[in-house]
Amino acid sequence: MHSVVQTVTDRIIARSQKSRKAYLSALNDAKAKGVHRSALSCGNLAHGFAACKPAEKDSLRQFTKANIGIVTSFNDMLSAHQPYEDYPKLLKAACEEVGSVAQVAAGVPAMCDGVTQGQPGMELSLLSREVIAMSTAVGLSHNMFDGALLLGICDKIVPGLLIGALSFGHLPMLFVPAGPMKSGIPNKEKARVRQKFAQGLIGRDELLAAESASYHSAGTCTFYGTANSNQLMLEVMGLQLPGSSFVNPDDPLREALNNMAAKQVCRLTEMGTQYTPIGEVVCEKSVVNGIVALLATGGSTNLTMHIVAAARAAGIIVNWDDFSELSDAVPLLARVYPNGHADINHFHAAGGMALLVKELLDGGLLHEDVQTVAGFGLRKYTQEPRLIDGELRWVEGPSASLDKEVLTHLDTPFQNNGGLKLLKGNLGRAVIKVSAVPEKNRIVEAPAIVIDDQNKLDALFQAGELDRDCVVVVKGQGPKANGMPELHKLTPYLGSLQDKGFSVALVTDGRMSGASGKVPAAIHLTPEALDGGLIAKVQDGDLIRVNAETGELSLLVEEATYQAREASQVDLHHSAYGMGRELFGSLRRSLSSPETGARSTNAIDEIY
Repeated sequence: MHSVVQTVTDRIIARSQKSRKAYLSALNDAKAKGVHRSALSCGNLAHGFAACKPAEKDSLRQFTKANIGIVTSFNDMLSAHQPYEDYPKLLKAACEEVGSVAQVAAGVPAMCDGVTQGQPGMELSLLSREVIAMSTAVGLSHNMFDGALLLGICDKIVPGLLIGALSFGHLPMLFVPAGPMKSGIPNKEKARVRQKFAQGLIGRDELLAAESASYHSAGTCTFYGTANSNQLMLEVMGLQLPGSSFVNPDDPLREALNNMAAKQVCRLTEMGTQYTPIGEVVCEKSVVNGIVALLATGGSTNLTMHIVAAARAAGIIVNWDDFSELSDAVPLLARVYPNGHADINHFHAAGGMALLVKELLDGGLLHEDVQTVAGFGLRKYTQEPRLIDGELRWVEGPSASLDKEVLTHLDTPFQNNGGLKLLKGNLGRAVIKVSAVPEKNRIVEAPAIVIDDQNKLDALFQAGELDRDCVVVVKGQGPKANGMPELHKLTPYLGSLQDKGFSVALVTDGRMSGASGKVPAAIHLTPEALDGGLIAKVQDGDLIRVNAETGELSLLVEEATYQAREASQVDLHHSAYGMGRELFGSLRRSLSSPETGARSTNAIDEIY
């Protein structure tokens, strides 16, 4: 093993000793009870299988055949999840083929961050993760199920499903992806059109035409944002079948993989031959594997919160220092937009997951000795699925990249680190993803332009007030203030300023996610403005240094000066009754910092 990877893993194991032991003890207690369905009264069980077919009722009465719960996040509006419409029926049929039963256990909400970008609804995005986690737990709480299939792909949906699933860690569970849409217009062209619109050079019709040519069909968006980062993470953590992440929805291989996923989870139950609970698949080593893979591909910064939160649900304590230290040791092996010109389909064609896992394993950067839903050992994930004579088989994946501009090897990395950096200074702690930021733009020292709403930047831009070196500071965007929305409306404006030759950066207690691009963005700043963070005292003209090379984030103002200032009030400018603010107010106010996963409570400390 690479010494840094081993050191970080050992530190996580030591840090998590008490909490992980308590989690596994609870898991083992649940395992010892056997088939939980047998503990149901006759009335309980009759309710549970009342709508089943007679043969299914007979199977469930015997307690010798598995019942698989399906947790689905299907809706028609979210392109990535639209293919899930028919999955329950198909998965039930596949389970029936191996003598098991499947029932839809729960439906969970699945909002689209692409639809809500820049809208008040985005304030519910991060909060939806907690709702999804709770909804998953509610669905699995009936003691009817021996395993589960989790249908989710995007942003907060996968982390929510995983957190909820780990509260039933004694059950085997397997994620079932639906795959990305086929490639549309190049992402670089889409970004160019967005900047032209921000500059007033084209109209809304041209902008909409470009967006529609990019997001054009069922399937996951093809850029390397949070959705595709989720899929890559799940696969490397051993929670999906090898090679299943990036097969298009209409590919015949997709259906074969779905059928196999259903049959495999039946094998993983106590009534099967390979009992493998999800709480044992998710361990300290598999969490580190997920982080390493994310860093090696320049994945979404959202995962710096979601991995922390999901790991804590399994009694594993990870922090940003772990991410940063691993990032310094893990080279960047993939260039996928916004970190390059290619999309996720190009990555898949260039060698995809099989080649990525092979390179990282051969370089000692991944733990091979882990349990997965495909069996013991991560080396299985260097294989890729194929339909051969109509049969699904796994064959050895490629040993060399088919496009070295998209996916490269350890001896020729795009850069020698993973591009994720922890920033520290008197402003607090933040994360920055620099894999897409040119080296010449990674150090910015400029006066602050302070706003408390991303929508206010447009007027400043149109008035020419941003035509200078500047650090745009957007405060009052943290979890407690307004749910920590993503701030992508800023990107075209800041990108345009950078193209004009100005030195620009962003500092915010909000998010930018996996689509953060060429502008250095210090995000997830903690403590947030509403929680006493110094960002609340920053004023227009204050000099700020953002140094992505050394990891410095500093307000270059005399301490006595800023200490004497009154913290500006966070303007919670939306109506209390708008877009769920009343409904989610108490939850929002109880959220922890993004560094501890932005959970609604530090439950890991309370329980363990």
